[in-house]
Formats: sequence, structure tokens, C-alpha cells
Amino acid sequence: MDIKHRMIVFDAADLDAESTFWAGFLDGTVDKWNDRWHAIWVDGGWALGVQHAPDHQPPTWPDDTQPQQIHLDLYFEGQPAHTEAHDKALSLGARLLKPAENPTAPRGVTTYADPAGHPFCLCWLPTD
Repeated sequence: MDIKHRMIVFDAADLDAESTFWAGFLDGTVDKWNDRWHAIWVDGGWALGVQHAPDHQPPTWPDDTQPQQIHLDLYFEGQPAHTEAHDKALSLGARLLKPAENPTAPRGVTTYADPAGHPFCLCWLPTD
């Protein structure tokens, strides 16, 4: 089987807010195919899709009332890179869900929600 593209597709009630957030965070661009589908391109490749879902209910994680559904883990080398990503995510409309337990540790995780409520984690690892 010859798969041409592999991607994650997010459902969102606000198609523009969701696609603009991910394109901005990943330094990509939005290709608005139609009023139900946007593609996010990064470095010339198709990275994410956003599909209009007018009845989308965001997860309530870590409260399991509405399950997490899916989440992304994005890794950075070192705490300074994580701090830069944190600031960028918040400036683009992310909400902080769970701060890092120890922000000065050599590795850690901070959890956010994108504009449609999908959780994602910004993780840092020690630099080599």
C-alpha cells in the first residue's frame, strides 16, 4: 500500500480559529479548500487538517466528563525553547490546562488546549 499523506485532522466548530492557531504555532500556512476543510502546510508539506464540525464538544480533560479524544506531544530541546513555545502558544490563543510540575527540571511537560479545546503538550528534554 502506497500512502501519500499522513496527518492528524482536528474537528472544530470555529474552522478559522483552529486552522489559524495551528498554522501560526507551526510557522505554516492555511490552505482554505472550502468552508468545511482547511489544510495546514509546513515546510512545503501537508502537516494537519482541520474539518468543520459545528457540534464539536471540546474535551474536559483532565476531568473525564468529556474524554480527551486525541492530543499532540511536541518536543523541544531545553527549557528556553519550551518557554518560547509556551509564550507563542498563549499569544495565539491556547489556554494553559496544566503547568509543569517542576519548570526548572531538565525535562518536563506543560499541557494546553488549542482554540477548539483539543489538548496538546509542550515537552522539553535535556539538550545534548
